[in-house]
Amino acid sequence: MRAQLLTAVATAMLALGVEVGAAEFEVKMLNKGAEGAMVFEPSLVKIAPGDTVRFIATDKSHNAESIADMLPEGAKPFVGKVNQEVEVTFEQPGVYGVKCLPHYGMGMVAMIVVGTPANEADAKAVTHPGRAKQVFANLFGKLEATRTAAK
Repeated sequence: MRAQLLTAVATAMLALGVEVGAAEFEVKMLNKGAEGAMVFEPSLVKIAPGDTVRFIATDKSHNAESIADMLPEGAKPFVGKVNQEVEVTFEQPGVYGVKCLPHYGMGMVAMIVVGTPANEADAKAVTHPGRAKQVFANLFGKLEATRTAAK
């Protein structure tokens, strides 16, 4: 009887679209972090579809928002307000580019990789201002290194 009840509850949750086992991750928006000034920490986050990332306004004058050309097909863009946390649930697999609008040119960017990044080549081809270009090159290098290490 207990097993049937648990099965019924799990089935109802799935039918209602409730994420079972979804995880939550935190990314801090910092003036200074382990990798330098004006950073998201961590700057590379690998998650599963349905997981949530909370961008925490640890230091003032930062926001987190998606980069228009660095979203997988069907993904919803997001824009957080300056000095406020924003919580985003990532449903579509792929590479998501994230920037702090006031510090984008200074390289304050992050990459969220959800499941299998089918849009990786397109995301890699996007051009960025100032230091953001080099930071994204480093992030794509780290992503490749994690794949190589997993083999």
